[in-house]
Amino acid sequence: MKGLASEDRPREKLLRLGPASLGDNELLAVVLGSGVRARNSLAVANGVLDAAGGLHGLMRSGWDDLRRVPGVGAARAAQVLAALELGRRTLVRRPAAREPIKSPRDLALMLLPQFGSKAVEHFGVVMLDTKQHVLRIRVLSVGTLDASLVHPREVFREAASASAASIVLFHNHPSGDPTPSHDDVLLTRRLATAGEIMGIPVYDHLVLGDESYVSLRESAVR
Repeated sequence: MKGLASEDRPREKLLRLGPASLGDNELLAVVLGSGVRARNSLAVANGVLDAAGGLHGLMRSGWDDLRRVPGVGAARAAQVLAALELGRRTLVRRPAAREPIKSPRDLALMLLPQFGSKAVEHFGVVMLDTKQHVLRIRVLSVGTLDASLVHPREVFREAASASAASIVLFHNHPSGDPTPSHDDVLLTRRLATAGEIMGIPVYDHLVLGDESYVSLRESAVR
């Protein structure tokens, strides 16, 4: 990497001082591995972060977004996405290793790293046993959430197959704002009514933002 002293190059700096010593652009440069003609890896990394609007925006970027950045292309875009997904997975502990879910916050801390920064809406169900342990998490819909497309049959088929005692609904808002919409409230009421009939109560519905959430149960808008 011409223009930088060897000890200041991202990879050498990481080996010498550890990953915590690197800035966001330097860590990304290490992931990219190398640059292209007239642009070293640090310059390419800066271009990626500028295009994404920073590290937080990078978490919401897709393959098409990344590969359009000069110097990235298809292969490097895949490297970046793989690194981001590994980071997400380190934040999500295996449900079996968790304590029982005692509050909406417990469940939100499990779901936010995986779904909070998604660029499109993901609607899913968390299935709980009688002691509030997580049995299974299933995504049932990807794309714009439409109450008419989320059928109780699909939700409670999954719950019954897991022998769930209760369920928690969740979905993310790609805008980053977890404020529930009117449709979110209507969907919750519709599925809660179905749950009463099925004998599998809907314990809550969590709306996930980038770094925060709203529990419809805690908000008393169910």
